[in-house]
Amino acid sequence: MLVNITPQETRVAVILAGAVQELLIERAANRGLVGNIYMGRVARVLPGMQSAFVEIGLERAAFLHVADIWEQRKPNGEAVKPIEKILAEGQPVLVQVVKDPIGSKGARLSTQVSIAGRMLVYLPQDPHIGISQKIEDESGRQALREKLKALLPAEEKGGFIIRTLAEGAADAELRTDVEYLRHLWADIRQRSLGTAPAKLLYQDLSLAQRVLRDMVTEDTAAVKVDSRENFHKLAAFAEAYTPKVRAKLEHYTGERPLFDLYNVEPEIEKALSRRVDLKSGGTLVIDQTEALTTIDVNTGGFVGLRSFDDTVFKTNLEAAQSIARQLRLRNLGGIVIADFIDMESEEHRAAVLAELKKALARDRTRMTVNGFTQLGLVEMTRKRTRESLAHVLCEPCPTCDGRGEVKTARTVCYEILREALREARAFPAKELRVLASQSVCDLFLEEESGALAMLTDFIGRPVSMQVETGYTQEQYDIVLM
Repeated sequence: MLVNITPQETRVAVILAGAVQELLIERAANRGLVGNIYMGRVARVLPGMQSAFVEIGLERAAFLHVADIWEQRKPNGEAVKPIEKILAEGQPVLVQVVKDPIGSKGARLSTQVSIAGRMLVYLPQDPHIGISQKIEDESGRQALREKLKALLPAEEKGGFIIRTLAEGAADAELRTDVEYLRHLWADIRQRSLGTAPAKLLYQDLSLAQRVLRDMVTEDTAAVKVDSRENFHKLAAFAEAYTPKVRAKLEHYTGERPLFDLYNVEPEIEKALSRRVDLKSGGTLVIDQTEALTTIDVNTGGFVGLRSFDDTVFKTNLEAAQSIARQLRLRNLGGIVIADFIDMESEEHRAAVLAELKKALARDRTRMTVNGFTQLGLVEMTRKRTRESLAHVLCEPCPTCDGRGEVKTARTVCYEILREALREARAFPAKELRVLASQSVCDLFLEEESGALAMLTDFIGRPVSMQVETGYTQEQYDIVLM
């Protein structure tokens, strides 16, 4: 793991087999909110949506659904009462952010607080003891549950979720996590007493600290940090909370930038491109929209060796591995539709699906994968808790407004002709001057010069052109002289 830290941002790259598998970015100006606990104020209750907007001190009010109000849920997750009977405008409420604001949507909230440690997740309002689904050995699960119960103080009324990292952990490590989490919750409760609403009570750890807490495992070879000051801070954090991780921390002191040394910067550029080249010559084309992400697989320049079916099968197998990597690298969430090249053989389809599921098993984010639909598409969902890489690093193009296309110069010419006719009929001007881009003016003076002459004759007034170098191809103005 490579940790590149500057005063403005922290970037973490996960390298496996020489390739970047995951990229995490956190900027000081807009740190992620997931895990933060606030004393909020109910701004508006919406009975029709069974939801409420809650002010927590952000630019936009956050969103709380009745199903996320823990105190009012039945064991099956259904609400006991409608939201208008639970909340009222102006009411203070303790909430935790479970999903960052994405696009035009505000943060998603829950009243069920969960505080993560390295080995355990503390649920102070819920007495249940759960175990990570990734720990599959049933006897081991039961032994872990019994071990934790024996370590809990008699007065403990909260519950815990045992994380994957706790498998094989010593009693002392679990006890340390329990004491740390209980102390943290007591501190949050103390600060919440008498606090004015819309106030932050607890902020989750920084990105670099979360990496040490959540991502470093026995399989991690090293965590290289390129900032001396932050290396010492992380070392102190590791010694206090994750002693086993301390030995894996390294301070990188080389001349070349850390991300350049491991070829990460070009990978970031590639991760912002629509097209992904496969080693065989095939390609992926990835389009991210508001509703879902589509991934189209093409053979490209790969012609194969034996038959067409083998060519398609080999390309799809490689694409399955690449798709899993791209989902992690770009942090694509929500609905994902993969359009593999059509395969006639049911055996080939099953093998590609198995390869995709195997590659996705390495993803720390929760995923569901459905089989091939009747149209030959594979539907997936990936939990979305923060913005994708493209949304963090990019913004909509000011020229095309994010459409990925601009109107042709000829289309804009014809729009100008129609608008000029409307203006001439509505206002008694002596002359019309069109301000437009170079390409539009050139077309009017060359191929469309006849159309401009016809307009001049029709309205009985001269129409002149003026190039505005700052205008995009779609921009124009008509000035009445």
